[in-house]
Amino acid sequence: MGKLAKRTQKVREGLDAEKLYELSDAVTMVKERATAKFDETIEVAMNLGVDPRHADQMVRGVVNLPNGTGRSVKVAVFARDAKADEAKAAGADIVGAEDLVEIVQGGQIEFDRCIATPDMMPLVGRLGKVLGPRGMMPNPKVGTVTNDITEAVSASKGGAVEFRVEKAGIVHAGVGKASFDPKAIEENIRAFTDAVSKAKPSGAKGNYIKRVAISSTMGAGVKIDPSSLASA
Repeated sequence: MGKLAKRTQKVREGLDAEKLYELSDAVTMVKERATAKFDETIEVAMNLGVDPRHADQMVRGVVNLPNGTGRSVKVAVFARDAKADEAKAAGADIVGAEDLVEIVQGGQIEFDRCIATPDMMPLVGRLGKVLGPRGMMPNPKVGTVTNDITEAVSASKGGAVEFRVEKAGIVHAGVGKASFDPKAIEENIRAFTDAVSKAKPSGAKGNYIKRVAISSTMGAGVKIDPSSLASA
């Protein structure tokens, strides 16, 4: 195998790949190594003791990060009449009904999060093959199928993060930016891992949270001692 790029070597310098670090130490190390020319995203990955192929071991949910995600989120809302007006007033970027369905079916998806009122779901259901693989399909379990449009839009804009376990039993999400204060990153990580912990499915047996690691967009992963994730 060829030599690692100088930047990669620099990022990994001083890191023990097998060590479990305290959360505060891990955040410091990740921030110090986030030296790209853009504000890198801080990401958390959790390896869970579940097999999502079984319905009783599926893990999904939504969490409102106390300090936001640091990124601008474009929100689309499927609604009509008064609810459409409410969505616009709440700050939704795109609002529509049949017209919006046609746009999405045409492959034009210029939003990050999708919300719908319950009466729109027979229409939105046609978009399952388009929105589903992108993790954008509205779902009442995560608050994106609702009549409380104002709250849903506000939450999406303010730091709501959806999570869903992948085939290998991994849940991951962006929980802030490298420019954030260390304490803000720690609070967001704790909020996320706590939400995943509380979403433990009935079919999960044995050790539920196997490993937790954080990294920046261009950085190396730093493993966290799960015991340091408890609220400070």
